[in-house]
Amino acid sequence: MISSFAWQNVWRNKIRSAVIITAVALGTFAGIFTIAFTNGMVNDRIRVIIRTELSHIQIHQPGFVDNNDFTIRMSNADSILKKIKKLPHVMAAGKRIVINSMVASAETSTGVKITGIDPADGIKVSDLNSKLINGKFLEETGKNPVVIGEKLATKLKIGLRNKVVITVQDVNKNIVAGAFRVAGIFRTDNLMFDESTIFVRNSDLVKLTGLGPGEAHEIAVLLDNNELSEKTRNTISAMFPRLDVKDWQKLSPEAGYLVSAMGQYMFIFIIIIMLALCFGIINTMLMVVLERVHELGMLMAIGMDKIKVFTMIVLETVYLSLTGGALGIALGYGASTYFARNGIDLYFWKEAYAEIGYSSIVYPVIDAFTMVYTSVMVVLMGIISALYPAYKALRLNPTQAIQTE
Repeated sequence: MISSFAWQNVWRNKIRSAVIITAVALGTFAGIFTIAFTNGMVNDRIRVIIRTELSHIQIHQPGFVDNNDFTIRMSNADSILKKIKKLPHVMAAGKRIVINSMVASAETSTGVKITGIDPADGIKVSDLNSKLINGKFLEETGKNPVVIGEKLATKLKIGLRNKVVITVQDVNKNIVAGAFRVAGIFRTDNLMFDESTIFVRNSDLVKLTGLGPGEAHEIAVLLDNNELSEKTRNTISAMFPRLDVKDWQKLSPEAGYLVSAMGQYMFIFIIIIMLALCFGIINTMLMVVLERVHELGMLMAIGMDKIKVFTMIVLETVYLSLTGGALGIALGYGASTYFARNGIDLYFWKEAYAEIGYSSIVYPVIDAFTMVYTSVMVVLMGIISALYPAYKALRLNPTQAIQTE
């Protein structure tokens, strides 16, 4: 009976109740959609880091990551690569020669990261071939092809089939240079990557530097599941204890920070929204109690004990919160699901996002944990918001309350 009575009381002042329900719904919707939007941005950035820039796991000789020293390389990369490809959940693996040096056109020159890859393995470990906007990826035939980013091509003032000169150090520590022809131009969501990285065939870089055919600075490993990165890294470390094995979170501090900190930020964000809504609900319910002092006094005078009065006020507040929360959750889930399929194109910020490595098209990601967590927070918000107004009702003196107009 108390619950039914409380529900009827909610709708005695329809406008006030509708305002509170709308406020709770909008707050809940904003919380859910913001989390989904942020998850979409983070997931897309992590996807680019893994599939385009780094891969899940990289293997080097100790000290190479810190110094990028040409002389710190693996001499038996082929045998290591063969064993890694046999591991479970390994989709692809490829060896790389990595040199930080210079590339020059007829107009200008700049420092870049030169990455030598085997074309067959390269298109499996990285999705760079799908990012081409002009030309072709590295082919097995042809003389000294190079694939560069669009921003680097603009900086060097070159286009497809133009020549560039790559200057590197060979195994004898002599400075050597080779002419390469632009075979393809790519564009990713990270302009810094596009401007600072070029790709050539491993075999061409071996000829230019004098490296042995089995030597490499790096082995990149792509898995079929992001969650297995740490487990697979531990397996590889046990197989090759003298090598430096790192997963993508260690290789990219940015990615590790996104994974570890984003959940905490979203938790704090939801709490802030709920606290703001709490104060609004408390204020409204205090007004309700003050407006109904005479009525509450009459109820207590005819035999309704204070616990039932307390319960009634709590239920009224919880009903308001749950109604608004349920509506907000439904709206948030619906909007997130819709845009997860169609995406949100922030084209007016495209260049700004690309400068920091993010795509301007965001696909929100909503998960069951967010829905459950938000639902629990709404319930808690309703209960917490109800305590002080209900306590004020509990403190009423029936005799004095009846005399109040």
